[in-house]
Amino acid sequence: MPTASGINFSELSNKPVDSVRKLHESPNQTLLLHRRGGEEDLVLTTASRAEEVREVVSTTTTLFIALMQHHAEVRELVTDVMPKVFPWVRFLPREDMQAFVVELVETLEAANSLGSPAPVSRLIGQWRRTAEVHADPRLVAILNRDDGEDFGEVPAPGATIA
Repeated sequence: MPTASGINFSELSNKPVDSVRKLHESPNQTLLLHRRGGEEDLVLTTASRAEEVREVVSTTTTLFIALMQHHAEVRELVTDVMPKVFPWVRFLPREDMQAFVVELVETLEAANSLGSPAPVSRLIGQWRRTAEVHADPRLVAILNRDDGEDFGEVPAPGATIA
């Protein structure tokens, strides 16, 4: 996908007609609005373009989920190609990689029904951090250590310890 054309945020306020013209002239009908002071940039697009993107993502997600749920061979193939998509999965044990695939498909389906990619991004981040632990032999040794001590149940955050 081509990168969005960009303007300063103030340009949108000061020259709205020029800004909208630039939006419509951009190859992907998006305009990157640069903000000052370390604020996150914004993306301006047309409603029809946003709907097209949502439809493509939703259709692709639905197709992928249907394939994953319908054919065991597809699930195995996806597990095999995961390192091409997420190179860090190479550090996960095979059963964890398979668990990631299952959880990813379930989360994609749920997130698609909400129209929000946030749960998928969060899940990928969580699994990436898990892979980082598996990539560090020192951390793996600590996690696998059985020194016979069990410190009991971990209290919920904010709970008082009796």
